[in-house]
Amino acid sequence: MYIRFISTGGTIDKVYFDALSQFEVGDSQLEYILTEGLAAFDYDVVPLFRKDSLELTDEDRQELRDFIEANDASRFVITHGTDTMVQTAAVISGIAGKSIVLTGSLSPARFKGTDAIFNVGLAVAAVQIVKPGVYIAMNGQVFAADQVRKNRDENRFEAIVE
Repeated sequence: MYIRFISTGGTIDKVYFDALSQFEVGDSQLEYILTEGLAAFDYDVVPLFRKDSLELTDEDRQELRDFIEANDASRFVITHGTDTMVQTAAVISGIAGKSIVLTGSLSPARFKGTDAIFNVGLAVAAVQIVKPGVYIAMNGQVFAADQVRKNRDENRFEAIVE
């Protein structure tokens, strides 16, 4: 089994700069997470962007879609900032024959108390069993990308109930 990981930035890759008293997106933490997790499958990591998701543009989202469409892999895990994850999922939906799972974290992967490792593991499990389509793996749940939203007040993702 082979999974292509795409890093776009977001909180999962953020680094805290003491002197600046702010966070900035750093290098992808995927390689570290997968190595520490003893991943026993074939994969590679493609760092496509290093942006906070609020800085991603329509052009960036189209570039991501074009990359996936032209790629020979069939399983993708995308790390992404949580603020616009649902928006990006909408842009990349409808790509035939590809299982795509977006994930991220609410605190940086470099922090001891992070949800990043759990979320990446969930995304890896999900991408192996879901049908082709776009999904979001966060907070211990896997959602169809068009049936989820981020609840900023509760700091979690939840299903849209109509």
